[in-house]
This record gives sequence, C-alpha cells and structure tokens, in this order.
Amino acid sequence: MNIAVLLSGGVDSSVAVHMLCEQGYQPSLFYIQISSDEAGTMDCSMEEDIEICKSVSRRYGLPFEVVELHHQYWEEVVGYMMEKLRQGFTPNSDVMCNRLIKFGCFERQVGRFFDATATGHYAQTINYKGKIWLGTAVDPLKDQTDFLAQVDGLQLSRTMFPIGGLMKSEVRHIAEKARLLAARRRDSQGICFLGKTHYDLTPKSWTD
Repeated sequence: MNIAVLLSGGVDSSVAVHMLCEQGYQPSLFYIQISSDEAGTMDCSMEEDIEICKSVSRRYGLPFEVVELHHQYWEEVVGYMMEKLRQGFTPNSDVMCNRLIKFGCFERQVGRFFDATATGHYAQTINYKGKIWLGTAVDPLKDQTDFLAQVDGLQLSRTMFPIGGLMKSEVRHIAEKARLLAARRRDSQGICFLGKTHYDLTPKSWTD
C-alpha cells in the first residue's frame, strides 16, 4: 500500500510511523501547517514540531513534506468557531479540523494520491457488513472518537489508526525503546497554536 502519514511532532504519530515501518510499509510523511509563522504571534513551536518530524523522516529514510493549510484553517475552522461563539454555542475546533482540514483539504490536495492516510489518533476502524465504522480505542482515557465523530464513512474507508489498539503507556514504551525524539514530549493542547493572536467576538474583528 502507498500510505500517507500525518505527523504532528508528537509521540503518537511518531509511533504510528514506527509501527507501519515495522509492518513493512514505507509511508510518505506530511506535516500540516495550520499556524501562522509570523514573528511574535505564536506560543507553540512549529519549528520544533517540524524538526521532530524531520528526525522521524531521517530515522526511517522516508520522504517528508510540510503542507501549508493555514489560510484554509482560518477560513473554515476558526471562522466557524467565531461565528458559533457569537451565537452563544460552544464549538469544538478539533472536530471541525479533522473533518474539514485533515480529512478534507489535505485529502483533496494530497491524500487522494495515496491508498490510505494514517494518523496518530486513538481510534479504530471496524468493517461491519461491508461498511467501515468508527470504533473506540483500547485506551478509554485517550480515546479520540469524539473528535472524529463527523468524519464520514468514505473518509474512514481510506484511514488507518496504527496505535488505536494500544494503551498510551504502551505507545510511550515503544517510543522510548525505539529512541524516538518525541518519546517524552508532552501531549499537545488543542488550539495552542492561536498563541498571542488577538481576536474577539465582534463581527469581522478577528484577524490572523
């Protein structure tokens, strides 16, 4: 299979790559850039993420590419969030990012050229009566199926979750045993990439 892997710079996606390579695959690696690289606007280190991704690429001799989807993210996900907040709702950016960016824009721009796209999500896919369904991960505390709830069946049929059958502790152990750079890196905190960006809920007042 010709597989694309979405890397984040974290331990989960790094171990996903390791497991695919252990199974004999030679996937292509991609990092989706959804944060601005303008000086002074970020608290999180996109550069650190990319360096860790590059280390995984070098470690396994795999191609790596940064896919810039910053403007699409701000238009489709952040715009949606701001509008829902103004209406008094509590939107979930991760749900929309998975649906519109990771399994939306990326799929149309890159993923469609591959047989499948793998991620480091804690989830599983289940083939039941000829249809692909979203299944919960083995680790109930790390399960991320709620964030994948709006990914449709067609998208799921082209998706792989290599670590969905593992506990988080097992993922950390694999990373440490394989001496992956992200082995002890803390888990990401959702929308931290918004950093110091100023925005409020008045119409058309927020900018990137």
